[in-house]
Amino acid sequence: MNTNFFNHIQQLDFTGVLQLNISKGIESNLIVTVLLNNEACGDSAKNLIPPLTFNATPQEFDEGFFEQVTTPIQKVSGLMVDMEKFQKQLDEAKAQSAIEKEKTEKAKKDKEAKDKKFKDAMAKADELEKEGKFREAWIKVPDLTEFPEKADEIRKRKTSLSDKFATPSLFGAIDETKPEPPKEQKITADYPIDEADEEEQY
Repeated sequence: MNTNFFNHIQQLDFTGVLQLNISKGIESNLIVTVLLNNEACGDSAKNLIPPLTFNATPQEFDEGFFEQVTTPIQKVSGLMVDMEKFQKQLDEAKAQSAIEKEKTEKAKKDKEAKDKKFKDAMAKADELEKEGKFREAWIKVPDLTEFPEKADEIRKRKTSLSDKFATPSLFGAIDETKPEPPKEQKITADYPIDEADEEEQY
């Protein structure tokens, strides 16, 4: 007996595994269940797609089975392929999101570590300043190149400390002896003062 059954199957446009379950029904009818499964589709929603079920006589199957299943199988196949693509895109989006989250967390940790380093250095400078060690405190103030975003704060702090150095402390100590105020001088005249004139003055 020659049939074209498998030739018709070959002509169906589908992706995945086509499962046919055939059982005998009431009287001479046959019950045929057609289920398309695509293992590549990772979306569990595919399990909600119901199988195609037909209940007909063998003659009716011979005459119209493939006409009945062609369109639904193509639709289900296309739906699963779309679901697979969607799932892949979703997975990629999640992976990308995880990467971005990791980058954000790393940047946050780096910033926190940098802020701590800055605060610790400034705290050390404050401590040295309280001890009167202005030069050492100036050295402990963070460098501008390492913390450009804190440039104004660093400049002000360094200026404040350098003003407390012995002038000018960066170039060696300079004698800061203040000049003595002029001594009080008595006015003496080069000519003799007549006693009578002196008395008149008083």
